[in-house]
Amino acid sequence: MTTISTPRKSVAIIGGGPAGLMAAEILSQGGVDVDLFDAMPSVGRKFLLAGVGGLNITHSESAEPFLARYGKHSSELQPLLAAFGNDALQEWVHGLGVETFVGSSGRVFPKEMKAAPLLRAWISRLRSSGVRIHVRHRWLGWNEAEQMRFATPDGEISHSSDATILALGGASWAKLGSDGLWQPLLAEKGVVIEPLSAANCGFDIGWSDHLSERFAGSPLKAVAIEFKGVRKQGEFVLTKGGVEGSLIYTFSAAIRDEIKANGSADILLDLAPGKSLERVLEDLKRPRGADSMASHLRRKLGIEGVKAGLLREEISRNDFNDMNKLAAAIKGLPLKLLAPRPIDEAISSAGGVCFEAMSPALMLEKIPGVFCAGEMLDWEAPTGGYLITACLASGRQAGLGALEYLNAR
Repeated sequence: MTTISTPRKSVAIIGGGPAGLMAAEILSQGGVDVDLFDAMPSVGRKFLLAGVGGLNITHSESAEPFLARYGKHSSELQPLLAAFGNDALQEWVHGLGVETFVGSSGRVFPKEMKAAPLLRAWISRLRSSGVRIHVRHRWLGWNEAEQMRFATPDGEISHSSDATILALGGASWAKLGSDGLWQPLLAEKGVVIEPLSAANCGFDIGWSDHLSERFAGSPLKAVAIEFKGVRKQGEFVLTKGGVEGSLIYTFSAAIRDEIKANGSADILLDLAPGKSLERVLEDLKRPRGADSMASHLRRKLGIEGVKAGLLREEISRNDFNDMNKLAAAIKGLPLKLLAPRPIDEAISSAGGVCFEAMSPALMLEKIPGVFCAGEMLDWEAPTGGYLITACLASGRQAGLGALEYLNAR
């Protein structure tokens, strides 16, 4: 009897970030031939950058507040995160031989606090399972025969597969591979795309030369910001022309949308969040003897350096000498944010392929057999492990969707 072997199905994955690598893992486990293409000389470059100073892989909070971090797109992401949330992600990391721990903030980190060991173990496992990785292959779209086109160091090539997963990232940190150049390639196929914009980004204010030259790069610690009735405490950094850092990123989506709608956004900065307005005023009115006002602010309220510089920058000399007005400024210093920093400087981007353009399996309705995953989808999240978690969850979903698509054919 002659045995007829059925050719294995093949999938091309374009993009070697967390979403693309996770899709490759799911497909290789499903018995599919996988070719992964990336434009850069190596995969996972932005993932490695995220690990500088300590890779925050997810957050340990419970499902409901975790999901709420994704804002207006939480409903679309809910089934993906229900299937692969923070607990499942930690188990997956442990399966790579990497131990984790939960920090005091609830964030989850690898024990070594580095991204490189995790990425090396992951790539080794993928290669062992048969995944073929092709670097320095920049995707150029499709040719007339609907084959994928790639620019390589040896010239342009074409590639055919039974299905494709696009995991090309957003448009932040283009030098690491996420340049957003995929947008017109999908738009000309009729795919609905929300324009990409900066997320987890800094903002321009327009400081005086004096403040900028003296305090650019200085951290503002133990402060609070109030915007649109929401108040959060943390820290951020004063930049040459504005502000950036974790506390700013917490509000960045709302601030960005406010600027888009009204041209600017006004926030209130509390320089002494541990004290009430009444206590601040009481401390200011205490006799200061021979102390200067600068020494009085430092001794009584801990306001010095960049905090004192900001006060003098933003309020008039007369108000600075009026204890009631000075106390009010310390507890609620108005700052007008004028524009988000360029998207290429942002930690992540918002916008991308709209969920209504895809099936629940993340297949493009306009291009059957082509799936999307990761940051190129229209969602955003704050820093703190939420970005990586959703990228991995969507890569997993796209991989499963491609398997289902291939098995049905």
